[in-house]
Amino acid sequence: MSHQAVEHLFRHEYGQLVALLTRRFGIEHIETIEDSVQWSMAQALEKWTHTESNRATVPENSSGWLYKASYNRIISELRAVKRHNELLQKQADNQTALAIKNSEQNELSDLTLSGELKDSLLRMLFFACNSALPVESQLVFTLKTLCGFSIKEVASRLFISEENAYKRFSRAKVILKKLSKEFPEMPEEQLNDRLDLVYRVLYLIFTEGYLSSHGKEAIRTELCDEALRLALVLLDSNVGRKPESYALIALMYLQSARINTRKNSSGALQLLEFQERSKWNSDLITKGLHFLHASTNSESISRYHIEAGIAAEHCIAKSYEDTRWEKIVDSYCLLEKLSHSPLHTLNRAIATAEWKGAKAGLDVLERTKAPGWLTKSYHWYAVMADLNFRSGNKELGTEYMNLAFDTSPTKEIEDLLKQRLEQY
Repeated sequence: MSHQAVEHLFRHEYGQLVALLTRRFGIEHIETIEDSVQWSMAQALEKWTHTESNRATVPENSSGWLYKASYNRIISELRAVKRHNELLQKQADNQTALAIKNSEQNELSDLTLSGELKDSLLRMLFFACNSALPVESQLVFTLKTLCGFSIKEVASRLFISEENAYKRFSRAKVILKKLSKEFPEMPEEQLNDRLDLVYRVLYLIFTEGYLSSHGKEAIRTELCDEALRLALVLLDSNVGRKPESYALIALMYLQSARINTRKNSSGALQLLEFQERSKWNSDLITKGLHFLHASTNSESISRYHIEAGIAAEHCIAKSYEDTRWEKIVDSYCLLEKLSHSPLHTLNRAIATAEWKGAKAGLDVLERTKAPGWLTKSYHWYAVMADLNFRSGNKELGTEYMNLAFDTSPTKEIEDLLKQRLEQY
């Protein structure tokens, strides 16, 4: 197995192992657990990718190997520092009962792998999505413990300093340790109460990957992949088998279908109208439409239903010109009523301009009392520039475009604006 393939495997195993071991040893030992999982993965990386014959010998049950190595390391660490002797003795006495069926083969039972690992991962996700934590800390803790990103990687992917990421993670650990009693067995009512927070965190992780607003890279596919993976784990549980889960997954699949065409051959961002639709991932579109259909088996509707519906309209249109903009405008109107945000109004103005003309789009914005944080952002300036240029107001369009350049958060977005300017 190649070094890259092993790292990909680790990314998916890390969160499950940390969650399961945290459930067994307690979140008060989260540092020891993370260190032990990282140590076991370092050992595996050495054993599985470096052999005399250059043929890696990956055990058939790699998850079991990693689990046992991590488990034994934790036992060793706890014994060495003589902490929690009662817990240690209980864990050591029951080691065989903890689903390690064959020490020589380092096996973990299929029941544990498919059931308890996923259940622990899910509980850890709900535990992290706690209203006692700021959303920023929820994101950092989830990416670090459940997605396997290092503090440096988390900082890079959220475009914050390593110091800031470390502070958010440390703050989350302190708060969650105080709430450790609720982790092992959260009642279903409590899980249901936190579903909205879980959806929000997964949505934010995905959108941060789909179009980041800070930093050097505008698209981070690994964040999109991790958000989708966790959403599918959520859907596979009783508590997560809700219409909103299907809708959120539909949105992720439909948006992911276009992600490889959002940059051209030179690496520059491309607007929707210039993307090569023949290169959109038809399999992901099919999955997205399937999940969107499944999400409608209820009278409930969420912002994820509406946003997935908008994404579906784009995916099923044969061309940009064939897009049913009137349907998209209606969807944004509904979205504004359901989840009011000035960004929804801005997007409605864009869709209105495509449907009825640029002046109609400007009319929407002129009637909008948008907050200062939006009217001073590159989003607002870029849309105002586009609509004014298309309405024949070149002087005003140029003024807004210069403001968009000044407030552009990344070079990639600035290049996209320049590309757009050349078309007027």
